[in-house]
Amino acid sequence: MKRAVVLLSGGLDSVTALAIAKEQGYECYTLSFDYGQRHEAELTAATKLSKQVGAVEHKVINIDLRTIGGSALTDNTVAVPEQHQEGIPVTYVPARNTIFLSIALGWAEVLQANAIFVGVNAVDYSGYPDCRPEFVAAFETLANLATKAGVEGNKLEVHAPLMAMNKADIIRTGTRLGIDYSQTISCYQADKNGRACGRCDSCHFRKQGFEQAGIADPTLYQS
Repeated sequence: MKRAVVLLSGGLDSVTALAIAKEQGYECYTLSFDYGQRHEAELTAATKLSKQVGAVEHKVINIDLRTIGGSALTDNTVAVPEQHQEGIPVTYVPARNTIFLSIALGWAEVLQANAIFVGVNAVDYSGYPDCRPEFVAAFETLANLATKAGVEGNKLEVHAPLMAMNKADIIRTGTRLGIDYSQTISCYQADKNGRACGRCDSCHFRKQGFEQAGIADPTLYQS
């Protein structure tokens, strides 16, 4: 049985990547992070979604990135922008995907998994440098240089199946695979009940995706 570690945030993209991994015949182990983000509702969603999609095991790892700050998602003194920003926005969390993938790599090696799936996307995204294909390719190279498995010839692949999709394509794919998107949380500043603000970049891309896909938006909004 092929095994994969899948990064699962509780959002729309990551659960679609999980469903794709399952469709491709992988036995999936899901990994989420309590990293000091503004809300924990996404972690509750991730646990529920992991079970619904049929992952073998789900882990939540604690890493407090508030200790270094540098992002509106890990520093409550920095406001989450509600207008589009040019360049890399303040919601970028320094080195987040590098850290998450590194821990996923460790678990993959322990599990003797031959793949990691991540839901990063280079089309409808906020300009984060660690969501680009160059980053994913570079991390795969690192993974096979830095591990016992890689040195012994057991190549590990990092899959980013959503990389070239827009949000509408992602939503259509997930809908075909049976994902209940009402259970996902994408908002940067959702409340404790998981209700989305409807104003941040992530909410904007999500709303636009459902509109372009021609599928009713099941998101629960604060107002």
